[in-house]
Amino acid sequence: MRQLVRANSGDLLSYFARRVPSTDDAADLVSETMVTVWRRVASVPDDDTEARMWMFGVARRVLADHSRSGTRRSRLAERLREELALRPLVVSDDLAFVWDAVQALPERQREIVLLVHGDGFSLAEAAQLIHTSGSTIRSRYAAALAALHRSLAHDDARPVSAP
Repeated sequence: MRQLVRANSGDLLSYFARRVPSTDDAADLVSETMVTVWRRVASVPDDDTEARMWMFGVARRVLADHSRSGTRRSRLAERLREELALRPLVVSDDLAFVWDAVQALPERQREIVLLVHGDGFSLAEAAQLIHTSGSTIRSRYAAALAALHRSLAHDDARPVSAP
């Protein structure tokens, strides 16, 4: 098996490099091919030429899977671009100071605030998404709201009510 891999890994890399735009993708596809070959080592033909052909057959299927998943990602990205064009995320000048205050929160607190107020999840649902206990989420949320209140209260030009 090692001899087969050594003899063909460079050729596989060239095979993929000619078919995908990124050399990183080509290297990833070689790795994926090798994993598949290793899992199916019992299926590798004994003859060197047949083994090489078999390995390139595996590579073709790996490339086809990669192409299909790339097509799906492109379609999804296009749908998202269309949706954003219909309803773009715009923070009005009146609310930009709030967005800035949220962005200034520590990452864990910011994620909770965005999940609850941006995405409409409850604290319990946010805890489940983040894989954190409910009490931890509640304390981080309370700390985030207190930090937002302090931050927004310093802006004398804007009225701030308690969260």
